[in-house]
Amino acid sequence: MWSTGVLRSVAASVLLLSSWSHATPLSTNNVLDLLASRQAEDNKWVATWTSMPQLVESNNMPPSPFSSGGVFRDATLRQTLHMSIGAPRIRIQISNTFGGSDLPITAATIALPTGGKAGVAGIDTSTLKPLTFNNGAESVRIPRGQVVYSDPIDFKINPQSMITVSLYSQAGQSGSSITGHPGSRTTSWMQAGNRVKEATLSGSSTKHWYFVSAVEAWVPKNHSALVILGDSITDGRGSTDDGNNRWPDLLIARMQKNGINHVGVCNQAAGGNTVLSGGLGPPLMQRYKRDALQTAGVKYVMLFIGVNDIGNSGGGVTSQLQNAFRTVVADCKAAGLVTIGGTVTAFTGSGQSYGTPAREQQRQQLNQWILTSGTFDYTVDFAKAIDNPSRKDQLASQYDGGDHLHPNVAGFQAMADVFPLDIFSK
Repeated sequence: MWSTGVLRSVAASVLLLSSWSHATPLSTNNVLDLLASRQAEDNKWVATWTSMPQLVESNNMPPSPFSSGGVFRDATLRQTLHMSIGAPRIRIQISNTFGGSDLPITAATIALPTGGKAGVAGIDTSTLKPLTFNNGAESVRIPRGQVVYSDPIDFKINPQSMITVSLYSQAGQSGSSITGHPGSRTTSWMQAGNRVKEATLSGSSTKHWYFVSAVEAWVPKNHSALVILGDSITDGRGSTDDGNNRWPDLLIARMQKNGINHVGVCNQAAGGNTVLSGGLGPPLMQRYKRDALQTAGVKYVMLFIGVNDIGNSGGGVTSQLQNAFRTVVADCKAAGLVTIGGTVTAFTGSGQSYGTPAREQQRQQLNQWILTSGTFDYTVDFAKAIDNPSRKDQLASQYDGGDHLHPNVAGFQAMADVFPLDIFSK
């Protein structure tokens, strides 16, 4: 992406050349329009970070006093986000999908966090820029059930870097229904007053994200995104707070270490999420079109989900999951997307209520179908990577996060390591 200064420099050169020729000289504005048009043909928006929007449960609302008299009323919310691919130009998506009322944003900024770290309250003020909306407005009101984008902004992000987004709402959001992502595993900060430009916040903190649902990068057309539809294992239960070591984060690092810098990785997972019904957040069958098909620049869609359906079932859920996966895959293929299926990992052990022989049988049946049915373009055998080879209904002890369901960071690394990178060269 060329900056305005570069565009003007190139325009000046073109104007000089045209003055030497016998052609009718072009105006600066005409040249800028031509260059911008050419650039629009060569670039597109691709999501470099996503957070699955969901209705925030009462126990995951912002701490007092930021939930009373209007959520974040006269308060600043500061959040750090982990990018996957880099770009010189980005835009931010803010969601009010599950809000019970309009969401007023009075002011917003973007900056790099202090030390480039996740979860910190401070920013590098030399990088601070205001976010605007609707072609230059400092504030925006997001209608109930809608999302808005910031205006595109020239703000360089490096691959795997952190950015900080600060939002201030003078009126706050009325009611108690708001949009967020409780399983952020990342510290967010909040303080009374308009402090979007301040070097640091000294108020309260919580390990949830609110409102911000995507960051999109303006990149060449050979770039694309991998969207992972999942549950708490992909959301990062068992990872280190502020560590960005969920298995998708570790996959990003492995991809880029191997020269795959043109594919963004978008984590569209939530703890407790299901495929069919119940669970936390909208089930997969209600959200996959929004979270996968409508993600900017998507080319690859991975389904790694189903453990909560099996773990809460009384039996007979395997065929329902297969039918659901067929539906999702058919819609993805109709949209020209590449599909990937991940096998469900083990969940049996002392104190783990999911682990019964009948449910283990369903898991094995589903995994065999994922690997052999030909439904997916590609498959990833996560179960083989981290299950105990001598007791296949259990996670390997070195990968067990402690509850016999969620892997630890070593398990997440093993999952990232088994992902076939040659998918991205085809």
